[in-house]
Amino acid sequence: MLLQEIFKKYSTEAKSKAAFKALRDEQGVVCKKCGNNTHYWKSDKDKYQCKKCEFRTGLRNGTVMEASKLPYQYWMIAMSLVTATKKSFSTMEIQRQLGHKRYEPIWLMMQKIRMSMGNRDDNYQLGGFVEIDEGFFEGQQEKEKDDDKKDKYQAYQNKGKRQVKVLVAASTQPSSKLHKNKSKPKTVVKFIKMKVLDAITKEGINYEVKKHINPQSQAITDGRRVYSDLKNILKGHQSIICEDKKEVSKLFPWVHIAISNAKKMCLGVHHSINKAYMQNYLNEFCYKFNRRYYGAKLLERLLIAAVQKPWYG
Repeated sequence: MLLQEIFKKYSTEAKSKAAFKALRDEQGVVCKKCGNNTHYWKSDKDKYQCKKCEFRTGLRNGTVMEASKLPYQYWMIAMSLVTATKKSFSTMEIQRQLGHKRYEPIWLMMQKIRMSMGNRDDNYQLGGFVEIDEGFFEGQQEKEKDDDKKDKYQAYQNKGKRQVKVLVAASTQPSSKLHKNKSKPKTVVKFIKMKVLDAITKEGINYEVKKHINPQSQAITDGRRVYSDLKNILKGHQSIICEDKKEVSKLFPWVHIAISNAKKMCLGVHHSINKAYMQNYLNEFCYKFNRRYYGAKLLERLLIAAVQKPWYG
C-alpha cells in the first residue's frame, strides 16, 4: 500500500483493532489450556472464550502483540510501513511517523516484528542447488565493564572485534535466458537464508545446514575445511578452491549479491546495529527478499505470521 493508504486504513485505534480481530477470527484461535479451536467472542471482556473448557484468551495472546501495551494502531502501521518498501525503515523514523515520545517501546515492537519474520522463514528449508558462504557484517560492540583488571583485560581483547559472522545460503536454478553480458549470473536465485554464527566452525555450520537446507540439496562452497562434512549431510557437495577474489564472486554470485545488499541496508538505513540483534535485521532482509514478488500481499502474509506464531517462538 501507499503511505497515504496505510494511514487512511488505520486512521483510528478502533479501525486497527477491528482489522486485527478480523484477521485473527479468520486464522482461528487455539485454546492454550485444552487445545480446542472453537471459541466465541465475549465483547464485555474483550476476550475469546473456549466453548469446551471456557478458558479465556485475550486478543493479543499468542501473537506478536502479546504483553505489549502499545496501541493496535501502532502495530498495524509499523507492519504496513515495513512491508511498503524494499529497503527498510529505521526505528527512529517509525517513531517519528507514529508521533510516540519514547524510543524504547517502538524499538522493542520492531524487534518483535523482525523476530516474527525469522520464525516464519524458519518453517522452510532451502532446496535444489544451494550456494553457501560466510559474510562479515559490522556490528556495534557491547560495552565492557571496567570494574576490575579482568574486565579491563577482556575489554582490551574485544577491542575492534566488531564483525558479526553470518552463514549465507542461496538456492538457485539454471537461468533460461541467455545474457549478452557475460558478467551476469548464469543462474536465477530463488530463496536465501542468513544465520548469525558465534564462530565459523564445522559444528556451527553443520547445525545450521541440517536445520535450514533440505538433505536432498546440492551444495557448492569454497575450499574451506569447515565445509568438509557437508558431503555427509547433503546429497551432493561441490567444493571449489579459488584464490582470486574476483573469480569467487562469479562462482558464488547470489550469496555475494545478498551479502552486499544486506550490508547496504544495515549501514544505509540503520547505520549502527548491536551485534546481539543483528539476526533480527537479517530476518527482515531475508523475509522480504524471499517474498519479493508478493507485492501488496506482503503485508497480509506478515500479519498472518504475526497472528499464527508468537514472536518468541
